[in-house]
Amino acid sequence: MATNWIIRAGEYILFLGLLVHIYQAVNLTIQNRKARPEGYAVYNGNANSKWYSRSMGLLGTLLLIFLVIHLKDFWVVSRFTGIPTVDANGHEDLYAVMKEKFQDPVRVAAYVLLMISLCYHLLHGFASAFQTMGWNHSKYNGIIKRVSVWYAIIISIVFALMPIAVYTHLID
Repeated sequence: MATNWIIRAGEYILFLGLLVHIYQAVNLTIQNRKARPEGYAVYNGNANSKWYSRSMGLLGTLLLIFLVIHLKDFWVVSRFTGIPTVDANGHEDLYAVMKEKFQDPVRVAAYVLLMISLCYHLLHGFASAFQTMGWNHSKYNGIIKRVSVWYAIIISIVFALMPIAVYTHLID
């Protein structure tokens, strides 16, 4: 996969999308603070939104930490330094590297916990994307919310299962 130009182009597009996403999140936060520089006298966040909607900055920061570690382990070294990602024997083998990384129970636990963060981040973000694009309507909002819940749960579980499966030797 490392030599397939479609995969390589997709990597750069995804990375560019990540950078744009971070920029937009920071920019939106700044605009929101400028629009209301003084806080509410009485604030009851639970009355208007879910906790994960109000915690997108924290969840996003946790995911950024995860991405930095993940990209360092599996992408940056082999793509930018000219040094291939290698296993303990010096062979380029991302599967072997993955097996080595996921033998650490702390890393596996952190990965799973961060996938829970991903779930909540996607739970808010997926449905909010429709609203941002102006594609919300009372007729479709229920469907969008249900799809966003399933999307967030399925994606997060699939990503969390990989380190669990490697650590428990379901995959060898």
